Amino acid sequence: MSETALPEADLLDLATRALTAGGMLAEEAALVARVLVLADLFGVRTHGISRVAQYLDRVRIGGIDARADVATLRVAPGLATVDGRNGIGPLVGMRALEAAMEGARAAGIGAAFARGSNHFGPIMPYALLAAEQGFASIIASNATTTIAPWGGKDTRVGNNPIGIGVPNPGGDPVILDMALSVAARAKIRALAQRGELIPEGWATDSEGKPTTDPKAALSGFLLPVGGHKGYGLAVMVDLLAGLLSGASYLTHVQAWDKNPGAPQNLGHVFILIDTSRLGSAEWLRDRMADFAAILHETPAADSASPVMLPGEREMAAYARGRTEGVRVATADIERLRELAGT
Repeated sequence: MSETALPEADLLDLATRALTAGGMLAEEAALVARVLVLADLFGVRTHGISRVAQYLDRVRIGGIDARADVATLRVAPGLATVDGRNGIGPLVGMRALEAAMEGARAAGIGAAFARGSNHFGPIMPYALLAAEQGFASIIASNATTTIAPWGGKDTRVGNNPIGIGVPNPGGDPVILDMALSVAARAKIRALAQRGELIPEGWATDSEGKPTTDPKAALSGFLLPVGGHKGYGLAVMVDLLAGLLSGASYLTHVQAWDKNPGAPQNLGHVFILIDTSRLGSAEWLRDRMADFAAILHETPAADSASPVMLPGEREMAAYARGRTEGVRVATADIERLRELAGT
């Protein structure tokens, strides 16, 4: 697959122009582009600028409202609800992040529950933006049902992502961003497009039998990480992000790939902690340095694979991409230019 490296600013500008040409307000398009370009900087290409065309395809057939007037309601000093009104997911996510930040500044801990949303990209960009402002975060979303309840034979639970981030003054934050299947559906879809097999243990076919055929997996269901524990965590994420937010949950969530013209009504939850209320920046920096050292100094089972912190590989890619350019598929760049009319 051919790749192109673009400076971060150029990719942000191109993605913003494509989204604006697709119907978004320029200021809001820039927020969406920020999330997607960060995803590509982290190397999470399945959730980066390649999603712009998908989002705008749904806009064209009425599945997403590019001009949705996302509404935030503060119900308590540290608590807000966000009605995405079927807007583009990363815009709803950014509004929820802003609302949670505002609450955390006021009360020390802030939470925002969003409904009426769509696919909002990966969690890591939001967690990074929060960490840069000194906030620790717990962020989660529900998703289209692709996982069977433990012991079941039909998809009733989403591959719901959850992330936890902790800021590190003067250094890289530590960020965990994970979905609750062994592998993301987007990875299976990518392997299917390339005609490659999936590893064993990723998914089953529609009869619940393990498979390495990505097409059979896409018509079957994903296996949860950690067996019944992953299933349980996926359920609890949906209760927080879907049920409590007022969004759809479980089988009420519409699948964008099967019914792209229907609103998904996804839900997200953002919980932020103002770490400055717990101690000074110097206090946190010193404790984070000691914490990281304890893990990094662990003797490695394989000298070629030293112990790393969650998100450390993605943060290294982020730093590299900001200096060397963001590497993305050339076809995705060409598609953005086409959408932007350039």
